[in-house]
Amino acid sequence: MKVSTKQVKELREKTGVGIMDCKNAIQDAGGDINKAVEILRKKGIAKAQKREGRIASEGQIQSYVHMGGKIGVLVEVNCETDFSAKTEDFTDFTKNVAMHIAATNPIALSPENLPSEIVEGEKEIYRAQAIQSGKGEEVVEKIVEGRLRRFFSEVCLLNQAYVKDPSITIQDLLNELKAKTGENIIVKRFVRFQLGEA
Repeated sequence: MKVSTKQVKELREKTGVGIMDCKNAIQDAGGDINKAVEILRKKGIAKAQKREGRIASEGQIQSYVHMGGKIGVLVEVNCETDFSAKTEDFTDFTKNVAMHIAATNPIALSPENLPSEIVEGEKEIYRAQAIQSGKGEEVVEKIVEGRLRRFFSEVCLLNQAYVKDPSITIQDLLNELKAKTGENIIVKRFVRFQLGEA
């Protein structure tokens, strides 16, 4: 069965679950969104979103050094309990995120963390390009939205395609860990150093 983008979007809005999990749930449910929600709830994935408000004060700081010491990353990932922070799954996730940051060089954690002047600057560029190509105003705004989404997927860590599995984003990977642990988990902050760069 072919799953439409609209169906995936609707299920994501209801559950906050990643694209691939939504698509698979819709296929398993034969296109019924309510059944797909139930499938995700049974797997424990949809519940991860309900944990967002819980305090995450435990966790780990991991480092990753690459290319003979020319690139280094520190990342802080928080969870609710010391028990979860010490699990192999949590450690692997934190190490993989640090490695991913070294490879992709994101400039912010999420679109909300990007300075507004960067976002507005990008919008102006995309708008000018669309107008120059002779598009109508309605089409221009859709083009700007689409290009902005692509920009976020390139520069925002949680929106980026995971380097080890480009079919999922870092947010999808995080949601999987939340489902496994049953805890609120947050990528709190990161810093990336590259030799010779200020």
